[in-house]
Amino acid sequence: MSNPSRCKCPRCSIRGLMGPLVVTTVGVLFLLSEVRGGYLNIANTFPVLLIVIGIILLGSALAPMEGHVESPAYPVPPVAPTPPAPPNPYGGPGQ
Repeated sequence: MSNPSRCKCPRCSIRGLMGPLVVTTVGVLFLLSEVRGGYLNIANTFPVLLIVIGIILLGSALAPMEGHVESPAYPVPPVAPTPPAPPNPYGGPGQ
């Protein structure tokens, strides 16, 4: 089920691509590591993942916010007051 109040502005749309692009990048890096081996192992190519994340963050920061929809602020439910402590049947403290 989709959320009808989900924002469709360019900034939020680009930021929504973060997960799929990171997973795809990790998959391609592992594929290159298995196919080519040697210098293209994951230890040498992980900066590509950081570059992809940086490009997505830069793109979302530069994108306009026209049509941005704020998420609805859900009110905090009221907290029930604590009942008063029962009287001490033994008197005051130290008795």
